[in-house]
Amino acid sequence: MVGMASSDSRTAADMNHAIWLPYCQMKTARDSERVVENEGVMLRLADGRQLIDGIASWWTACHGYNHPQIVAAICQQAQQMSHVMLGGLVHEPATRLAERLADLIPGEDNKVFFSDSGSVAVEVALKIATQHWLNRGITSKNRFVCFQDAYHGDTAGAMSLCDPVDSMHAHFKGFLLEQFPTAIPTNQDELQGFRDFLLERRDRIAGVIIEPLIQMAAGFRFHSAESLAGIAQVCRELELLLILDEVATGFGRTGTMFALEQADLKPDLVCLGKGLSGGAVGLAATVASRSVYQPFHSGAPEHALMHGPTYMGNPIACAAAHASLDLFEQEPRLQQAQALEAWFTEYLQPLKADPHVVDVRCRGAVGAVQLQTEVALTPAIDFFVERGCWLRPLRDVIYLAPSFTIEKPQVETLCQAIVDFVQTR
Repeated sequence: MVGMASSDSRTAADMNHAIWLPYCQMKTARDSERVVENEGVMLRLADGRQLIDGIASWWTACHGYNHPQIVAAICQQAQQMSHVMLGGLVHEPATRLAERLADLIPGEDNKVFFSDSGSVAVEVALKIATQHWLNRGITSKNRFVCFQDAYHGDTAGAMSLCDPVDSMHAHFKGFLLEQFPTAIPTNQDELQGFRDFLLERRDRIAGVIIEPLIQMAAGFRFHSAESLAGIAQVCRELELLLILDEVATGFGRTGTMFALEQADLKPDLVCLGKGLSGGAVGLAATVASRSVYQPFHSGAPEHALMHGPTYMGNPIACAAAHASLDLFEQEPRLQQAQALEAWFTEYLQPLKADPHVVDVRCRGAVGAVQLQTEVALTPAIDFFVERGCWLRPLRDVIYLAPSFTIEKPQVETLCQAIVDFVQTR
């Protein structure tokens, strides 16, 4: 099978390369496919094979790879100014992008703080939320309510918000800050229990953070807009900050520009990333409401937010983001994302009755097949690559999160590969 090699040869290959790859045991990992070019939804490998990318480089390439409009914007900006620090200096790509993002998020006078990855956007949100209370003279609010099955990133603060028992970061217990994890309420009784949970800890809670509608990297678990709205209502009643991590769900992934729209929310803080630049360049942002920002706007130097990623607001990344936002305005991206939900539902239908399958879930441009047992990664990837597909299962879930521009026959090929894989187990 393609990509298969003996354990010894893989180890030797790894020893000949300096790169340390993510989310894998380097000693036993399969040989990585070597990509030399990509375009649209296709990856071309060094040996000439082509793969349909069903996960859009961790859900970032919403317009497909190498979209000419994004490439042109990057090239033009690189010729003019590749980077300049935002400390004491500003530039038009960043200031205009901040204005566009501030207008896209519900609320008036939003403020936008740039960073370079989704994890850092979450870190910034935690820091802002904590200092918001400190600047108001309240020193006890320094913990966060998060949810079971959550995933918010791989940096230390973000890791502390992930599921403390059943996540890849669980073994860092003792190193990480201890937060307040709880279950997402799904009905009125559970919502009342959630309210009681917050009320008991209210004096210590800086904020409540949730991935709206879909907990992506923790297993593509869905919750309803009604549950999300209920959580937001309790936060308002108890005057607690609501942080929405839209790093993965934003920019059309759930079928609307942002998942928060489906629950008609006006959050206190929103974290953005992944699709922000159309998957072309690393870029993230944390958007704060006027009320959250106000305690920072002060004559006291100690009230300033002392945070500054070196490449925050990088002009090339901002240019890519402008081109991406233009494409959302000019082309039917949200309709394409919504069409994907129907296609996933149609083509994955045969698996609903399969005894190996726990659940088949589809929402927007996300499809997920949850199996009874964890998927062995190496043979699964080999199976999909042999069929011309790039899919990378996550524990017990085989998921789809492709570019919105993918065509229906390509979706059918991806889904059929998943059906075949499950039915041959």
